[in-house]
Amino acid sequence: MNDNSGISRRRFIKGVGGGVVSTAAMGAAGAEAAASRLAPKVIGPDRVAVSFTVNGKLHELKLDPRVSLLDALRDHLSYTGTKRVCNRGQCGACTVILNGRTVLACQMFAFDADGAEIETIEGLAEGDQLHAVQAQFVKHDAIQCGFCTSGFVMSSVALLRENPSPSSEQIRAGVSGNICRCGTYPNIFKAVEEAAKSMKKGG
Repeated sequence: MNDNSGISRRRFIKGVGGGVVSTAAMGAAGAEAAASRLAPKVIGPDRVAVSFTVNGKLHELKLDPRVSLLDALRDHLSYTGTKRVCNRGQCGACTVILNGRTVLACQMFAFDADGAEIETIEGLAEGDQLHAVQAQFVKHDAIQCGFCTSGFVMSSVALLRENPSPSSEQIRAGVSGNICRCGTYPNIFKAVEEAAKSMKKGG
């Protein structure tokens, strides 16, 4: 079919088809570029550089990407106050404070803590002066075997920073992620309650 416009049916279909192909190609390229931007960053298999501050001291390490924060603290930096007990995020013994919030160090890769501020139980005392929570755990015999103690102390410290005057129910909720296999819960709850009073008095 020809008319005065000079456009044939064949030329018209060819032009439309070419446009569809071009659009499809551009769409595919755009989708590929978007997928590339959204793809997770590949880490490893070589060691990766990691740096974080623990109790005010900067540490720079090169670690296997599989190393947990718990293993980095204990095995590479000798912060052995953070305990490895269940190693599966169920007991709370490995609790540390990271950027102001409690985390389970056994459930976090060390490289995910890159640039973070971390507090472990070794950083709570000032010289020979125990932190109020530590002192009250000793006073109220809330220690027993000791495997869970550092995790309970760190959870309690974080709780009292956020809520300086917790109720009994709030104390129980605040340490609910920690397990004491010796069953010293009443002593632990009393220690946290007394530590709150001591801290308000400046102790």
